[in-house]
Amino acid sequence: MTITTQDHPARAKPEHAGRVSAGVFSPRQLLASFPDALRKLGPRHQRRNPVLFVVWVGSVLVTVFAVAEPSLFTILIAAWLWFTVLFANLAEAVAEGRGKAQAESLRRTKKGTVARRLLDDGGEEEMPGARLRVGDRVVVEAGQTIPGDGDVIEGIATVDESAITGESAPVVRESGGDRSAVTGGTTVLSDRIVVRITSKPGESFVDRMIALVEGASRQKTPNEIALTILLSTLTIVFLLAVVALQPMAGYSGSTQSVVVLTALLVCLIPTTIGALLSAIGIAGMDRLVQRNVLATSGRAVEAAGDVSTLLLDKTGTITFGNRRATELIPSWSSTPDRLAEAARLASLADGTPEGRSIIELIERDHPELTGEQGGEFVPFTAQTRMSGLDVGGRQVRKGATDAVRAWVARHGGTLPAEITHVSREIGEQGGTPLVVAELRDGTPVAHGVIRLSDVVKPGMRERFRRLREMGIRTVMITGDNPLTAKAIAADAGVDHYLAEAKPEDKLALIRREQEGGRLVAMTGDGTNDAPALAASDVGVAMNTGTSAAKEAGNMVDLDSDPTKLIEIVEIGKQLLITRGALTTFSIANDLAKYFAILPAMFLAIHPQLGALNIMRLATPESAILSAVIFNALVIVALIPLALRGVRYTPAGAATLLRRNLLIYGLGGIVTPFAGIWLIDQLVRLVPGIG
Repeated sequence: MTITTQDHPARAKPEHAGRVSAGVFSPRQLLASFPDALRKLGPRHQRRNPVLFVVWVGSVLVTVFAVAEPSLFTILIAAWLWFTVLFANLAEAVAEGRGKAQAESLRRTKKGTVARRLLDDGGEEEMPGARLRVGDRVVVEAGQTIPGDGDVIEGIATVDESAITGESAPVVRESGGDRSAVTGGTTVLSDRIVVRITSKPGESFVDRMIALVEGASRQKTPNEIALTILLSTLTIVFLLAVVALQPMAGYSGSTQSVVVLTALLVCLIPTTIGALLSAIGIAGMDRLVQRNVLATSGRAVEAAGDVSTLLLDKTGTITFGNRRATELIPSWSSTPDRLAEAARLASLADGTPEGRSIIELIERDHPELTGEQGGEFVPFTAQTRMSGLDVGGRQVRKGATDAVRAWVARHGGTLPAEITHVSREIGEQGGTPLVVAELRDGTPVAHGVIRLSDVVKPGMRERFRRLREMGIRTVMITGDNPLTAKAIAADAGVDHYLAEAKPEDKLALIRREQEGGRLVAMTGDGTNDAPALAASDVGVAMNTGTSAAKEAGNMVDLDSDPTKLIEIVEIGKQLLITRGALTTFSIANDLAKYFAILPAMFLAIHPQLGALNIMRLATPESAILSAVIFNALVIVALIPLALRGVRYTPAGAATLLRRNLLIYGLGGIVTPFAGIWLIDQLVRLVPGIG
């Protein structure tokens, strides 16, 4: 067989198909979402949020008084209370609107497909894809759309998944192994496969994505529920305080109107965070989807923010997965050039990743060794454990140390002791040695050793350093022997490693970590990873993996990038920090409203309260109206922050707390003073108010 050299260009990095960054926000979105916000004004929707329901009831009550006893002050208060409810709905509508835009692009992938279902007798029948049931077997050939989620049980094919993942480069799906799962709506580009359907109609991967990004199936997370209970409790406390205020005001001879008491209540309860809470949760899910991660529950996103132990597979996650040639070590009787030339000849027709990496290493270090070369290729077999090339009067071989030693011995030679020593050292350091030898005119010559290493991906040490700054402990899981595992763990910079790991070992490690009160996250793609994915607090399954893995995990990475787990943890932390920061701001900005409304209510009978009017607001009416207007406008001002999220930087809990208290605590106190004062400057110009 005559062979020639071939180029092996690296596959170009695919680009996303026009997805918008999760942090992008424009005022145009507010206008586009305005009709949805109006539709949410009904009581059925408002009662889901206790804080906003109180505001809604107050708006109705003040509106009744504005109709029964009209006055400019009452009408303006009623209008701005309705604006408060409307702006709260607008925050949620904008978040949902971005999800609906994504859902619409996903719906376009759900075109009606005709499935070729295999019958028990070996025949085929055509039927609508929507009528397929779990367990049905369908045939898909080049150019056809896969009709439903399933596993490849026969054949191998390249599949275009750009409609789902946004990646333009095709992927390979084949029966057996951990790359058998296919998604309905994707297209087969080559060959023929048989797929066993694993999802019911309406419960496919795309269906679940559409429901999640639209927010239709979003459930409140435990943290969100706890915060809702806290906000409801604060609302009840302020409600009782305002109700108790009226008898005391009557005793003092300054009975307050229902309109003023309602304005006081709305300004004191945590309206801001109550309005933005739902939008923060929806935006957190949206940020994950923008990064091609599907979370089956908000609980998983929230748990990602509290993860303290991260389990990562070595192969394909920390390392490239394929052993690569990293060094050529010549023997004393040879030279680097001779070793490189022999290693190149032995690898020219070797299509394995290891063989290609040898060619790449030689082309980099010995660019003069290029061009075509004819000869008879000797393929690698499990019996010989060698490969090579016979050309002219030369026989060049590369392979395992003992295999090459036996080959040299058959031709009357011996392998130098230094070759054996170097091979042993490479093995002890976690690498794989390949010995290169040749038979020239009947005389065996050993040229040296090629070091193959499972190369750590660039930037991994920096990533793990960032995780340590977050307070997260990293554990590398590998089936390698302890010596190899130790060498790679030290090179990558992980905190700990688990060598010779079996599925039950992973599960036991997860349970030990959880018994210590820690939350555990891990990635996986195989059926053997399913138990550990199910046991983890955050289990990220690869989209290329098996259906069992995707069902067991609570997240699916559409890009099948195991290092994405680091981004998921950052998104989870950003979600928790955003919620905490805006809660702090919401509660802190109530302080300015005390100084605005309370002096205005009782200034007539207690002139000494004028000392508390530090903002020098014009009249009691302008003070109350300015506070209500600010209470509504601050919701709109914070919508971009709620959708984009508070920026997260790795730091300790104490550092993050100090920063948030300084920015959002102190800022929540100062901002309302300036805002209410500025609004009062405009309100005082209104006749009858100022």
